[in-house]
Amino acid sequence: MFALRRLSAVLSRHVGLVTIFFSILACCFPNYFRWASAHSALFLSIIMLGMGLTIKLEDFVVVFRHPKPLMIGFFAQFLGMPLLALLIVSVLPLPPEATLGILLIGCCPGGTSSNVLTYMAGGDVALSVGMTVFSTLAAPVVTPLLFYGIADSWVSVSFGAMCLSTLKIVLLPVLGGIFIRRLAGSGFAGMAELCPLISITGIVLIVGGILASNVDRLLECGAIIALAAAVQTCLGLLFGYGIARLCRMSYARSSAVSVEVGIQNSGLSVALAALHLSAYPLAVLPGVINASLQVILGSVYAGLRRRMMPKSAQ
Repeated sequence: MFALRRLSAVLSRHVGLVTIFFSILACCFPNYFRWASAHSALFLSIIMLGMGLTIKLEDFVVVFRHPKPLMIGFFAQFLGMPLLALLIVSVLPLPPEATLGILLIGCCPGGTSSNVLTYMAGGDVALSVGMTVFSTLAAPVVTPLLFYGIADSWVSVSFGAMCLSTLKIVLLPVLGGIFIRRLAGSGFAGMAELCPLISITGIVLIVGGILASNVDRLLECGAIIALAAAVQTCLGLLFGYGIARLCRMSYARSSAVSVEVGIQNSGLSVALAALHLSAYPLAVLPGVINASLQVILGSVYAGLRRRMMPKSAQ
């Protein structure tokens, strides 16, 4: 058990490198990963369960202690990120199918790695956890509603079916994880350290499976999709920071808001694209590429923020 906890801690610190490594393996040896693409929703549910296992009911107190920064971050994410996605797809010459993937990423809640990146940046981790929980709980309604509103002119989208899918693969596993942790009580402390290992395994399988199934398409248009995904993450981080500073937030809170806004739940976009946009295979690739890039870019951003941390915040 000690070895597993140690492995979990090491992998959580290098999740970007781990994702890149297995992405390369999936492209080089697709036959070993292709099977996983049919189970993306299941793996995302496992990731969400792992997220729920890390959440204490006390974490919800942040919603009431810091309602203003949390609500600012919430609206910046669910209003600003879809608009940025629309801007990106209108400027870059993306394949039409990939456009759907970029738009779907922009409508997703905060990613599970945002809390770790906030910690790396010296930000307000409690606020970051509260924002992730709040946006994730809202996702079953907000994500399909936003995507239906901005993408219905591109492709017919079933709002009800997408709501149901998001409920099953995001909300129920998260609530299940919270319930299990509550039920286990103090005896769960040691097991909580394994949660990052669960999440990273799920991310690797989702990314590896989709990449292995789309190697040829990735070689054809992967560069422009990667550019779009990188721009989306960078603009999201800068937009979140700009909004936070405009609202005169402290260093810690502005770091948390910027990371939470810029780091999206790419796994959710992959799962929803696989379930509801199966007629458009390229729609899953932006989420897959974004899953790797945003961890790398987020880590760089967190490192830069840490260097700029004022002495009073250290």
